Formats: sequence, C-alpha cells, structure tokens
Amino acid sequence: MNSDVQIAGDPLAIPHLLPPAPAHPTTVSAFAGLARSLAADRAGWAPLIQYDATSRWYHRLRTGPGYEVWLLSWVPGQGSGAHDHGASSGVLTVLEGELTERVGHGGRHTLRAGAQRVFAPGYVHDVVNDSLEPAVSLHVYFPGLTDMPMHPSQDAVGAQARRLTEGPVPGARDLDVIGG
Repeated sequence: MNSDVQIAGDPLAIPHLLPPAPAHPTTVSAFAGLARSLAADRAGWAPLIQYDATSRWYHRLRTGPGYEVWLLSWVPGQGSGAHDHGASSGVLTVLEGELTERVGHGGRHTLRAGAQRVFAPGYVHDVVNDSLEPAVSLHVYFPGLTDMPMHPSQDAVGAQARRLTEGPVPGARDLDVIGG
C-alpha cells in the first residue's frame, strides 16, 4: 500500500504548496531588518546625501505598501524638536556620525553609526546632533508618516515638573507657565 507521501511527494519539497514569501516587511523585526539592509547598501544612499546649514535635509528613499523610508542629514547643532510620529511606528538607524536622542525627563541615548532605535506610536523624543561632525540617519515609518505633532521640549517639561513639585520659588509669580 502506498502512503500519501509516496503518491503526492513531500509537500515541503513542492514550492507551489508553500505560502509565498512576503514581498514586503510586515513585522517590527522585518522593518528593522529592512533598515539594516538599506544601511548596508552605502552605494545606494551615500551619493544622495546633502547638508543644509539652515535646516535638516531629508529625502524619501523608498516607499512600499504601508511604509516609507527617509534619509536625513544633520549638521552640528541641528535637532528635530520634541515630537511623536502620530499613528506611525518607526525604526531610526544612524548611518554616519553621532546623534543624541532625548526622551522623558532627562533620559538620553547616544546613538553612534550602526545604532538602531525602534518606537511605537505616541513615543515622544527629540533627536539632535550634539557632536562637532555631520550625521546621517535612516528612518522607516509604518504606516507612512502623515503626522508629526510637536511637543514642548523635554527640558522645558522637566523644568516645569520640578517647579510644580519643589514648591514656590522666592520672587516668582503665583502662576509660572512655560509656553503659555
């Protein structure tokens, strides 16, 4: 008597019976992998880099179903300001130089070339080039970035929280509001 494997063959050896490999990333780790593979393709992004002394330079490098990839350059002193990415999650990869990510009340991460950060919707951070050399970063957003709400700077939020918990400052007004 013949078995099913003898009649039909090994189903794992028949490519048409296997689910198709996804054409595009669908998980956070796959998007991080996409960012790493694009970062490794220096010949694909390095010739595109430009530096602008008046504002951060950016270039949309790629789009796919439900995601987009941006290339950014940062001269010393340039920063993003405190912001989130609306409904988008993201992967930030430093390609060249060094960036500082400020989060929460005084949290800082120094990101050197090769460093990667993954974030979810609503994650508030400020990215700045605190170094003396230009920096380049790659950003993958999924879904594509449609909103980037700005927030009070992390330092201002921390200072306001300290004032509220430490009590009145001699000579200060009764109500001391930052940005208000």
